[in-house]
Amino acid sequence: MVLKRLLAGIGFGGASVETRLDTAAAFPGGAVRGTVLIEGGDVEQQVEELTVGLQALVETEVGDNEVKSNMEFHRVRLGGHTRLVPGQRFEVPFELPVPWEAPVTARNGRRLPSMNVGVNTRLAVANAVDPGDLDPVAIEPLPGQRAVLDALDSLGFRFKKADLERGRIARSRQRLPFYQEIEYYSPGHYRGLDELELSFVADEHGMDVILELDKKPGLFSEGRDTFKSFNVAHGQAAAMDWRQELDRWITALAGRRGLF
Repeated sequence: MVLKRLLAGIGFGGASVETRLDTAAAFPGGAVRGTVLIEGGDVEQQVEELTVGLQALVETEVGDNEVKSNMEFHRVRLGGHTRLVPGQRFEVPFELPVPWEAPVTARNGRRLPSMNVGVNTRLAVANAVDPGDLDPVAIEPLPGQRAVLDALDSLGFRFKKADLERGRIARSRQRLPFYQEIEYYSPGHYRGLDELELSFVADEHGMDVILELDKKPGLFSEGRDTFKSFNVAHGQAAAMDWRQELDRWITALAGRRGLF
């Protein structure tokens, strides 16, 4: 993907920045690769710093409201202190590591709705900083994460939405200041279940699979949420029979239609 913008409007003398991503899809723990092209404008400028980073649109609870704001969760300095003369052209290749906790933004080549995550390129010139634009990047699930998502599909759960929320998941290996929540509608055969929410928290050793069941109110009980966390190594996660594991746990809590 490509983004290109002129920077004259904020005092950059007509210089242009173009970011080309070579990576069609990235994975947690992997990297995004590309090239930043900088071309001098009408006046000589001093480049103080060039960086690329990963940025996400994250929800924050403020009182009774939810406010969305951009949050950087990884940034790499590519260079700086370079003189940029009119018409001069620089090409700067980069490799931007993707944190293990990075949210899943695509699956099988299809983007998840509302996942606004991408590469932000920033150029600091003459004591001013270009705020940068976002070049969306597709982050596909790890094999173990894919196995969980496939299992939920096979059990009849239907994708509702996904978002990024600022905060922490208790007793998890979380390091980033936000986490992803993927919400599903429950299939009809789980009689006591309204919805299911899924979060992944991974590191280089393994991942936490956190599930929240939104249970329906019963005749003599109120609806309530029930939580479950699986802590598994990456190899174990990819090899597990998640369909059987999840079905057994959900059935024990929510029950099935036709069972008494």
